[in-house]
Amino acid sequence: MKTAAKTKKGISSALVRHISKSKNEPKWMLEKRLEGLKLYEKTPMPHFGPDLGGLDLENTTYYIDPKVAQMSSWKDLPQNVIDTFDKLGIPQAEREYLGGVGAQYDSGMVYHRLQKSLSKKGVIFENMDVALKKYPDLVKKYFMTDCVPVSDHKFVMLHAAAWSGGTFIYVPKGVHVGLPLQAYFWMNQKQSAQFEHTLIVADEDSNVEYIEGCSAPRYNKSSLHGGCVEIFVHKNAKVKYISVENWSFNTFNLNTKRAIVREKGEIQWIGGNMGSGVTMLYPTSILMGDGAKSDNLGVVFAGKGQIQDTGAKAIHLAPNTTSTIRSKSISKDGGVANYRGLIKVGKNATGTTSSLVCDSLLLDDKSESNTYPSVMNKNDDVDISHEARIGRIGEEEIFYLQSRGLSEDDAVRLIVNGFVSPIIKALPMEYAVEFNKLVEIELDSNC
Repeated sequence: MKTAAKTKKGISSALVRHISKSKNEPKWMLEKRLEGLKLYEKTPMPHFGPDLGGLDLENTTYYIDPKVAQMSSWKDLPQNVIDTFDKLGIPQAEREYLGGVGAQYDSGMVYHRLQKSLSKKGVIFENMDVALKKYPDLVKKYFMTDCVPVSDHKFVMLHAAAWSGGTFIYVPKGVHVGLPLQAYFWMNQKQSAQFEHTLIVADEDSNVEYIEGCSAPRYNKSSLHGGCVEIFVHKNAKVKYISVENWSFNTFNLNTKRAIVREKGEIQWIGGNMGSGVTMLYPTSILMGDGAKSDNLGVVFAGKGQIQDTGAKAIHLAPNTTSTIRSKSISKDGGVANYRGLIKVGKNATGTTSSLVCDSLLLDDKSESNTYPSVMNKNDDVDISHEARIGRIGEEEIFYLQSRGLSEDDAVRLIVNGFVSPIIKALPMEYAVEFNKLVEIELDSNC
């Protein structure tokens, strides 16, 4: 395998032009990148959430070409790349229950394949860079326009300038994708950044399930994950988006995820976050059509030295819209879990129903859990409910389980597994098993 090609550290106009030229992008995409860079350079850092002082943006490498051509057969890839994704179980998962798979290594997609039966139905599942070449008009219509505009916030601006790789999915009208599609993103180099872009368009009366996994090896210098997810759910369409992010402790996970949902469309977010030293992530549903629905289920684990600042947002802009937000957090060994969310109801959103339930579990007296809910309502014809609960594992519960023959560690594991059971039940079986393993690893590694 050729050595990955690194660019100079830091972000600059020269680097942005290099990325665009190396990908042979159309002029409009270069202009969008340069617009993002210009806005990024004059926009201050965020003034809310966790401290980002440990993120060394000037000495970060923003683009690393893995020097591996994209393949549609695992056996054609270099052995070290195969070994990485074999350990993650991706090739086996593809054989057994996935309709399509993409795999990204640093800034480049190295593998991509879609089942022929789905391709014949008109389903598009491509590396984002490839989609830009093959479907330029379709990408231009949706890429960072209405859902996540370039000007949204500082790290979206940086993403617009430096994005590379990711996934593009288009599901035609009336098509139901019966098998999940999956992409896995691996950040391999130290003190680097990854900016994959996921763009999903579900046309009218269509249905698709997409699973995204993320991880990286641990280094002693900061890395940045600044991905972006844009989802367009058209009339009567349904999208299920599942994400399990297990970044290394040195990673700042500053991800942006958002969906626009039209008339009677449905978006379901299912997310598990652990591993990264600092996370800022708030999946957002913009309900723009009559009868649109969103459901958000998230679980985070904050261990020693970690700050998980996560939550969800539901923005109701049309009548008879419904949103449900369920957030669960586990804190251990001084870890900090913050819930930060928003329910916003516009003046035209009559008949809105919104429910928010936030549950936090503290495994010791050193850890911390905070909730920062916000409700902005401009309508009287609404039903909004909010619950927040924070609890500790009590000695009585531990004693009871020990009296039934469990050790103290096994008793804690059993209680934690019961606490996260809603997300386990929502995941495909194979991923539920894997998520359980990750939770156990986190519990053990922080002991």
